[in-house]
Formats: sequence, C-alpha cells, structure tokens
Amino acid sequence: MLKNQKGFTLIELAIVLVIIGIILGAVLKGKDLIENARTKKFISDVRQFEVLSWTFFDRKGYFPGAEKNDPIIDGNPYDDIVNKGKFTDAPTTNAINIGSYTFYVWLGNDNGTPKKNIIAVTNSNTTPAAFSDPELVYMEAFDTAVDGAVDGTTGRIRAATDATVNSASWLITSPTISGDWTSSTKALVYYFDRAP
Repeated sequence: MLKNQKGFTLIELAIVLVIIGIILGAVLKGKDLIENARTKKFISDVRQFEVLSWTFFDRKGYFPGAEKNDPIIDGNPYDDIVNKGKFTDAPTTNAINIGSYTFYVWLGNDNGTPKKNIIAVTNSNTTPAAFSDPELVYMEAFDTAVDGAVDGTTGRIRAATDATVNSASWLITSPTISGDWTSSTKALVYYFDRAP
C-alpha cells in the first residue's frame, strides 16, 4: 500500500524552488529598473527648466524673470517662459510628477553677495516642507548627475533648509543653504549659470 503513494522527489522540489527564486529575482530587479527610470525622468525634467532658461537667454539676452540690464532672476519667470518666450512646448506648470511624488521647480536667486541665479526643487508649491527619505533619493541622484558625488555642501548642487516661493510666478528667493542632505532639507538648489 505504501508503494502506490506518490509525492515530490527532492529534484522536483529543488527545481520548483529555483523557479520561484528566478521569479522573485525578476520582480525585484524590475522594481529597481522602474525606480531608476523614475530617477532619470526627474533629472531630465528638472534639466528641462535649465534648457528653457538658456534658450530664453539666447533669444532675449536675459534669463526669464530677470531684466535686460540686470541678469539676476527676481521677477516673474512664469510670465517670461509661458507668455513671452514663444516656446511651442513650454510647460504650463512647474510641477513634476514622478510616481506618487510631486516636485516643483523654481527659478530665482540665492540672495548672496553677489547674487547668483538658481533653479530650485521643492515638494510643495506653497511653503517648502522637509523631503521624505524616498524624496531625498531623487535629490541625491540629481546631485550625483551634476556634481559627480552626493554632497549637498559643495559643487553646483546645494541642500537648503528654507526658502520663500511664489507659486504664481515660479520664483524662489532667499534659500537657506544648510549642509548635506538630511531630514531637515526642504529644497535642492542648483546654481545653473555659474558656480557658487
């Protein structure tokens, strides 16, 4: 009677476990690929505002939000890009949606001496809030793409703990450059036209 009972052999069980392992590996690798694609999209979308700024400069002789005789961005970048730039594919919003996250891109200056133009990224279109750990991954990736290393204290990418934003004009002013990427970081600051 015992001879008629059938079950899995050790070889069959090992094959099933190997197949399950391959499927799990593919799923986990797929998640990494998706996250990597989102990170690259974030970098590309922020850089789009840099390209728009330089294209506007080439056409008009000054940056959007600046004036002809004053190169510092302290006016209304939105109006210049959307209405005066005559771009056929100009963005109508400064929001970037990446997965379940929404980031906002701003143009302005660092309020330093001398003032330098910046592009900034926050996670709010009113008062910048601290980035969550998953959001900081995007900031660090952008820092690495531009500066070659994750260091919010040096290079053209800086971490800021505070800033003032104007959602109607896409203008950011007075960022408080803080240090490295931490749980208190509220803005990525990119010195796009000259190093700090």
